[in-house]
Amino acid sequence: MRIVLLGAPGAGKGTQAKKLIDKFSIPQISTGDILRKAVADGTPLGKEAKIIMDKGELVSDQIVLGLVKERISQPDCKKGYILDGFPRNTSQAESLDKILAEMGAPLEVALSVDVDFDVLLKRLTGRRTCKGCNQMYNIYFSAPKGTNCDKCGGELFQRDDDKAETIKKRLEVYKSQTEPLFAYYGKKNIVKRVDGVGDIDEIFKKICSLLNK
Repeated sequence: MRIVLLGAPGAGKGTQAKKLIDKFSIPQISTGDILRKAVADGTPLGKEAKIIMDKGELVSDQIVLGLVKERISQPDCKKGYILDGFPRNTSQAESLDKILAEMGAPLEVALSVDVDFDVLLKRLTGRRTCKGCNQMYNIYFSAPKGTNCDKCGGELFQRDDDKAETIKKRLEVYKSQTEPLFAYYGKKNIVKRVDGVGDIDEIFKKICSLLNK
């Protein structure tokens, strides 16, 4: 099962990806993870990427696509994989499809976990973290009993990247860059969408039903 995972930040993609990994014994491929590993391992593409990153520049699509191709060529991807965080736009999707076509293994499903904008805002801006033990809370959905951490009594704080202004920008970037992928994959008739609000296990059951698994 070759899957590309779509959905806005905070939609719960990571949670469902873990369940898919456990059920189907296929790896989750994050471009961030494979880029960091390539740099750490000193592979030819990793060395090329490090030079660019050290300059504070963005790694080119060509390098990222090369890394993705290397990763999905590994034995643990024979049964399939879950692509997470790539492609981010239609240009990347087109380039990826060319590579997969050459490999004779096109994507089978573009799976989207859908959550309304207002709910996403609450999920992300409501997050609070304990300074003492790093326990996570959400003031809207899983609030602590008091003003401090229930576990250790530590002070709770809101990370800078969870503040409303930052979250809105992230969601706007997603909407402008990533949402056109639905039209792209829709033409290929591989889009499967699931409502990402509700019980995690129930959402997963719906995903398995969509995948006919």
